[in-house]
Amino acid sequence: MGRRDRLASYRGNRDFRKSPEPSGDVTASGDEPRFVVQKHAATALHYDLRLEIDGVLVSWSVPKGPSTDPRERRLALRTEDHPIDYVEFEGVIPEGEYGAGPVLVWDRGSFRNLRDEREGDRASLGTSLEEGKLEVWLEGEKLSGGYALIRTGEPETKRWLLVKMDDERADARRNPTRTEPASVLSGRTLEEIVETES
Repeated sequence: MGRRDRLASYRGNRDFRKSPEPSGDVTASGDEPRFVVQKHAATALHYDLRLEIDGVLVSWSVPKGPSTDPRERRLALRTEDHPIDYVEFEGVIPEGEYGAGPVLVWDRGSFRNLRDEREGDRASLGTSLEEGKLEVWLEGEKLSGGYALIRTGEPETKRWLLVKMDDERADARRNPTRTEPASVLSGRTLEEIVETES
């Protein structure tokens, strides 16, 4: 499936004459794939985790946001693929538009595919996605270390779990979604984005 086809749902849901969101002209980012976690106050506050896989940002909505505690399993709902240039999108999606509300870049960085590094596995990101089991090492400004995304049912289900792997970067005492609310891109909170961009 081509990149344009994978973004058909994304583009079909948006009117780019009204929404400041990128329409998707950027392809791959370079050597290391990137990830972004966006904090989004739409109908309900949630966090969107996006991983660069095969020319698009494969996306999950994480209602409670990512955890640094391996004992926590966070629901992650698979959503439509987003364009690569969405990694730097921050602003206010206007009222009446799909996903209306403020968005900030809560965390971003690069990541590695841990399954590809494992002898006897070597699964690509695309294969891992199809199999419903992604294992990645994040190098972000707030999140780092291993994270697993595990599909909870049949391939057509949108329900996944996001789990922090038990490694040296795990920290059950941290609660970054509560203690670090601001954007890593601009330093603004959601409220400040609404004040400056509405």
